[in-house]
Amino acid sequence: MNHSKYVFAQLIDFLDRNHFNYLVRKYGGDKYVKHFSCWNQLLTLMFGQLGNRESLRDLITIIEAHRQKCYHLGLGKQVTRSNLSKANTNRDYQIFEEYAYYLVGEARRKMETDIFKLDGNVYAFDSTTISLCLDVFWWAKFRKHKGGIKIHTLYDLETQIPTFFHITTASVHDSKAMKEIPLEAGAYYIFDRGYNNFKELYRIHRAESFFVVRAKNNLQYKCVRWRRRLPKDILTDAMIELTVYGSQKGYPEHLRLVRFYDEEQDRELMFLTNATELTAHQVADLYKNRWQIELFFKWLKQHLKIKKFLGATENAVRIQIYSAIYAYCLVAIVQHDMHVERSTYEVLQILSMSLTDTTHLRDLFDKTIFKNDKDRSGSSEPNLFNF
Repeated sequence: MNHSKYVFAQLIDFLDRNHFNYLVRKYGGDKYVKHFSCWNQLLTLMFGQLGNRESLRDLITIIEAHRQKCYHLGLGKQVTRSNLSKANTNRDYQIFEEYAYYLVGEARRKMETDIFKLDGNVYAFDSTTISLCLDVFWWAKFRKHKGGIKIHTLYDLETQIPTFFHITTASVHDSKAMKEIPLEAGAYYIFDRGYNNFKELYRIHRAESFFVVRAKNNLQYKCVRWRRRLPKDILTDAMIELTVYGSQKGYPEHLRLVRFYDEEQDRELMFLTNATELTAHQVADLYKNRWQIELFFKWLKQHLKIKKFLGATENAVRIQIYSAIYAYCLVAIVQHDMHVERSTYEVLQILSMSLTDTTHLRDLFDKTIFKNDKDRSGSSEPNLFNF
């Protein structure tokens, strides 16, 4: 990298523009476009994400203040409020969706690790809801006077990268999105209580994959066989069959039930799984690590811009969500490739104030070293990508 390049331009060097151009040609994204291309649109949205811009007006105001730098930042010379608004409304979101999955693949490959020491990948599946004004986002009706969308996310617990996302209106129940999950043979899927959809759990079982789901308190079953001489915090470890007709029809085979007593929170948890080779403690530990996806949702909402949108159409909302995924994956890639010893929160805070500087990235991240490690660990922010 060159010291004369802007920080934002140095970051963009980590992206594969050739693959993005391939997707643009595939969907005809730049057809009849003379000035503000799909690439310019992507970089403008990422500039807003990394620069912590709250609204379309806020983003355009900052870009206009740096209009002499726009060409060298990669934004082009035609970044206007109307151009960006029209592009977000009219250009096919699938261009940005497929590129998001491409970046996810790159980030996962770089962050690959084996924390759980299992043969397959370990995923958590959950959703987060974003409230919207129904008068503006009329297509996202949730309740009578309320709008909203859900981002159903499959999260890799080992690499800490979201691997699949399904965007729906908030009225879609969590369990209905389970049918969209791309299944891998030998992988483990972790769910909370809202996902007691036995038909879909059986689909995971038939795909030769494994699941751990927290059971509802009113689960009706009968024990077929059980294990004795259990550790003190394992109350039950048994094979069961479901007794309610609908549940039994959805999952006609035996299930494993594990009842676990959590001393820290003084409560009892009950899990269902088809993973008979795991110990009861491994089952409980997999579910405990599901909490990482909640931290990811919290981090995404607090530090990337998906709570306020630059456009009101479904297409514009989807494109902005994908731009947040770009920023998340780009930070992961930069941290890996440059061996940055900072939390993701620190990296984003530094970048938000430095995008138009000409400092080398290495110097930018190394300049302000904390003298006391307590300053680093004292933050309440989740330290993603750090193992």
